[in-house]
Amino acid sequence: MSASAVQPSRIRFALLVFAFVYPLVTVGLMILTPLTEGWPLFLRTLILVPIIVIAMVWLIIPLIHTRLRHLL
Repeated sequence: MSASAVQPSRIRFALLVFAFVYPLVTVGLMILTPLTEGWPLFLRTLILVPIIVIAMVWLIIPLIHTRLRHLL
């Protein structure tokens, strides 16, 4: 990266990640809660967190860095 290249805004990146992750977590909980009724919270999150992390690493963050770069 050259010295004159503009760094993307960290706050805009954080807001875009939030805009994608929040609905993903909400829908994940809506689907997971009825299927795991009566389970302890740590087991529910043990199922949900890997799904969210995989979506972030292989879908959301690459999408933001490629297709939505102009918004940063």
